Amino acid sequence: MRSYFGRKFLIYGLTFFLAVTIDWMIPRFMPGDPITNMLANFSVSSTNSNAYAEMRAYYTQLFGLDLPLWQQYLNFWKSLFHGDLGISTSQFPTSVAAVLLRAVPYDIFLLVPGILLSWYAGNKFGAFAARSRWLDNTISPLGYILTATPYMWLGILLAWFFGIVLGIFPIAGAYSFNIVKPTLSFSFIRNLLWHWFLPFASLFLVGFGGQAIGMRNLIIYEIEADYSRYLEALGAPTRLIRKYAFRNAILPQITGLALSLGVVVAGALVTEVVFSYPGIGYQLLAAIQGQDYFLIQGCFLFIIIGVLLANFIIDITYIMIDPRTRRGMTGETA
Repeated sequence: MRSYFGRKFLIYGLTFFLAVTIDWMIPRFMPGDPITNMLANFSVSSTNSNAYAEMRAYYTQLFGLDLPLWQQYLNFWKSLFHGDLGISTSQFPTSVAAVLLRAVPYDIFLLVPGILLSWYAGNKFGAFAARSRWLDNTISPLGYILTATPYMWLGILLAWFFGIVLGIFPIAGAYSFNIVKPTLSFSFIRNLLWHWFLPFASLFLVGFGGQAIGMRNLIIYEIEADYSRYLEALGAPTRLIRKYAFRNAILPQITGLALSLGVVVAGALVTEVVFSYPGIGYQLLAAIQGQDYFLIQGCFLFIIIGVLLANFIIDITYIMIDPRTRRGMTGETA
């Protein structure tokens, strides 16, 4: 057991190092530079060309972009180990950590309910559909349509119908633009939920379709497996066979759930862009457009950590719920 986790931690550590290194490299391969974008609104003329050059030199030195790349890389790791993600160039002088911490609650509020509820409802309905012809004929076509529907198209459709045609829900922002400062008042929470519903609905519907189809196919596969046939020949009740089939079919679904939760902090880029929802996905798009090296690095760092934690949770979960995994770790045979 100890050697197993030792190998796992070594693999995770190496993966983290390589992923963060690539995270640091990717923005620097982009054409242009963040300082040019910072000073894009500065009008250059013959009278202020010296001022522009001085400002450019100042900010280049301030962000350490005048140093050789190898030194920038070492400084990046040094700052990272001190918990310093740098300062955003596109939202100067706000720190990257402040930008991300401001966006993460919106991602959690939007994605965690969407992922969990679509996973639970999709697996339940998929399991029912696998043993009911009527439900199978109803849910399967609906599930295939939903899972093949792009998030962006569904979000635009929901915003158009419920926001513009019917005028029931707002279509932009996390709350009304006339609210200066969020509070814990009932009116603000109601306003927050009103803006939250359409982005949540688009994520839930697409996720529900994929989970329902996945569970339906897995249940049918398990029911047709040899052990199910053997139990049926022994006269085991159908309910018991379905129980074992569900327990085996849920394992891949748990893997998918953990990986989905692992990228919660990455936000739902397309959905957040459609609804102008201020999560990390929306911030990442703004950082790429502004060539903000430091904010791009911070956003991807959250994604890397989230995915690695999700994989670690999957390992622990499989050990707890699957006896075959525990036997494999200890060298036992069935």
